[in-house]
Amino acid sequence: MDQTVPFDLERMFWGLEPALFYLEIVVRVLVIWLWTVLLLRWVGGRGISQMSVVEFLLVIALGSAVGDAMFYPDVPLLQAMLVILLVVLADKGIDIAFRKWSRAKRLVDGKPTEVLRDGHLRQAGLASQGLGPTEVKEHLRMKGIRNLGQVEYAFMEPSGELSVFPFPRARPGLPIVPPQELAPPVAPDAASMTCCANCGLIRDRSDRTCPECRATELAVARQEDDSAAPE
Repeated sequence: MDQTVPFDLERMFWGLEPALFYLEIVVRVLVIWLWTVLLLRWVGGRGISQMSVVEFLLVIALGSAVGDAMFYPDVPLLQAMLVILLVVLADKGIDIAFRKWSRAKRLVDGKPTEVLRDGHLRQAGLASQGLGPTEVKEHLRMKGIRNLGQVEYAFMEPSGELSVFPFPRARPGLPIVPPQELAPPVAPDAASMTCCANCGLIRDRSDRTCPECRATELAVARQEDDSAAPE
């Protein structure tokens, strides 16, 4: 068995195949590319956010089958084309199953999870999704939310997107702009309304720990101007 010579420039840049193999690569790319495009047009396009976990894994498998056949000389084109066809047929089958049986989609993707209700984060929902308060607050800021008191419900969808449903009128809540990593929560004085500095639950300063998330730190519960609410 020949040993690989490290930093062999001829092997690194030119390879060990004859020069005519470069022309074969061109042919391989054209054949595999055309075959894959035809199959994908038949399946129909979907965005990454619309794909299930299984479909996303199929895309990874498809990428491997397509890439290997394009430049590995020991991969026959017909075998690669069969693999690509089977991956696409599996994706098509999953799509049909999702459209006919809603239980199949729930089984593969899961279901929406409530992560915020009535202006405060729900610890059970965060735990089930493996999320922390900081991540959800980041999602909310990206949707134009400045204060947890603006939000009646928020759900983490199976696609990984956060759907947000604001109150018709904002309520007092925990400000999340600027991020707490840049500006610590304002400590409440004797006259201010207080909320949990972690989850935003409105609670009395006499409570030693938050009944929702068990945090101890308090912050001022402020009410956002309704004119700043996202559309």
